[in-house]
Amino acid sequence: MAHRDDLREGAAPRGRRLPARRPRRRASVRSRAAAVRLLLFDVDGVLTDGKILLHADGTESKRFDIKDGTGLVWARRAGLGVGLLSARSSAATSERAAQLGITIVRQGVSSKLRAYLEIVAEQGVSEDQVAYMGDDVLDLPVIARVGLSASPADAAAEVRARVDFVSRAAGGAGAARELVELVLKAQNRWGRLLDAE
Repeated sequence: MAHRDDLREGAAPRGRRLPARRPRRRASVRSRAAAVRLLLFDVDGVLTDGKILLHADGTESKRFDIKDGTGLVWARRAGLGVGLLSARSSAATSERAAQLGITIVRQGVSSKLRAYLEIVAEQGVSEDQVAYMGDDVLDLPVIARVGLSASPADAAAEVRARVDFVSRAAGGAGAARELVELVLKAQNRWGRLLDAE
C-alpha cells in the first residue's frame, strides 16, 4: 500500500503552487494519440510485472519484455521522445534504458508530478503532446494532466477508471508495446516502420 503522504505527491511545498490541472478534453483516443510527441512510462508494473527479485547482497533483478523494448526503439526511430519516470531508483532500470537508447530517465523522484513538469519543460512539448502509462495511484497526478493517459490491464482499479486507454496486456507483458502501436498507427507511422524492417 502507498504511504498516505505519497498519495499527496501533487501537493506543492509551502509558498509554491504547481500549475493547475487542465480540464479533460472530449477528443477521441485516436486524435489524442495523433498529437503525441513524447511517450513517458512508469517502470515497475508497466515495463515490468512489478515484482523485484532481491538478492542477498542487496542487488535486485527485474524482468523486462522484449516486445516492449522493441516498441520503445521503434517509437524513438519514428522521431518520438521516450522517457522513464519512476519513484524507485534501480540499476536495472538504468541499464535497460541505456540498452534502448533512452536518455530521459528520472528515478527516485519524490514527486512524479514535479519530475513530469520538468521533463515537459526540458523537452519543449505541451502537455497535450505527452502520453503516459502508469499502473498505480502514485501515477494519478501525472495521468490527470497528460494528453493521452494509459495503463496496463492489471493496473489498480482507480487508475484503470481514469485513463483514456487500458491495454489488453499486463504490465511487463506487452502493455507498453500496445501504447506505442496505438500512437504510431494514429500518426500513420506504423506501416512505414514495418516496411523499413
